[in-house]
Amino acid sequence: MAAVFYHHVVGDLTVGKPEIAELSDADTLDDAARAIAGSPEGAVPVWRARAAPDDPPSGARFLGMISAVDIAAFLAAAGAGDRAMRAAVGEAVQPNQDLLREVDPGTRLIDALELMRHGVKRFLVRKNGSWTGITKRFSMLYNGKWMKNSESGSPSSAGSSSMQLSPFISCTERFCCLSREDILRFLIGCLGALAPIPLSPICTLGAINPHYCHVEASAPAMEAIQKIPGDPCGVAVVETTPDGVRKIIGDISAYKLWKCDYVAAAWALANLSAGQFVIGADENGSTPISAFAVPSISSSLSEESAEPGRSPRLLKKFSSRNIGFLNSQANQVRSMYRGRSSPLMCRSTSSLAAVMAQMLSHRATHVWVTDAEAEEDDVLVGVVGYTDIFAAVTRSSA
Repeated sequence: MAAVFYHHVVGDLTVGKPEIAELSDADTLDDAARAIAGSPEGAVPVWRARAAPDDPPSGARFLGMISAVDIAAFLAAAGAGDRAMRAAVGEAVQPNQDLLREVDPGTRLIDALELMRHGVKRFLVRKNGSWTGITKRFSMLYNGKWMKNSESGSPSSAGSSSMQLSPFISCTERFCCLSREDILRFLIGCLGALAPIPLSPICTLGAINPHYCHVEASAPAMEAIQKIPGDPCGVAVVETTPDGVRKIIGDISAYKLWKCDYVAAAWALANLSAGQFVIGADENGSTPISAFAVPSISSSLSEESAEPGRSPRLLKKFSSRNIGFLNSQANQVRSMYRGRSSPLMCRSTSSLAAVMAQMLSHRATHVWVTDAEAEEDDVLVGVVGYTDIFAAVTRSSA
């Protein structure tokens, strides 16, 4: 196993991290949308309301995570346009306390990776105080100073559990949240210590997950949104050839809906096919969806504009741009779809470092993998997500 996983602790990654700003289950979906726009993975943690205003964040109060997909799906089901954005976050979030773990800053990186391999998406970490009892001889404190573990010389301490948390000395509780993106960014900075794994093809590292979620382009977009798994939070939109080969034309995912116009996206989910949703074109590919008015939005706006103190708003329209998609490669004609929102893809022979860089540069949660031996570049064979990368670097360096 690479020494970097043992000689670094979770606290090392909290340098420069801002103090956590809680999103309560009583806040509105408008609040959630603003929080998601500034968060990784297109999702934010949701907390139960504090019993007292000065209560610190706690894993016991963590409710679950709400993503861009959750908001869009909730609005599509509600069919109330902008008014639904004033609904409470607690109505849209799916409770799952296993997605966050409160950990001590002295927890080793190898143990953090193991937790994330098993489904944890966020770490709640204290930012102040000091800790002892780290199992390795040396470990770097998160304030950048080296500290020798006085107990590391004894055999008993060397064999102690790395997950045993130490007492924390603090007068003021300050917390931050670490995401899987933070872990991946740290690994990118340690590529030399992980050699030769980063330059190895993902197909040889076992990093490709062949059990991906997909829907046909002709299926309703709502069907696609209902099939999205928890990790990676995305579904491939494909066209299947007569010989059973799946060709990807786009994907519907939390990171693709990041910073989108949720009301317009909700209308599209409720009224369009998955293929139309990802490319922003109508059924025959000749008229952009932006030419169609959004009925549910117009009706809600007409009601809202009559309210005292509210000014009339312009009628919103759906397009690939206002939900965050762009029609790239429009000259490539395939079947009924004349353009496509190009999904984030790599070849099965791509290096692990290249895939990691792709995910970070796009702030994506996954990369779709295409067959390197196929003549066309869109034959889907699998997906690579955070858990696949973490499993590859820990397994291959053992």
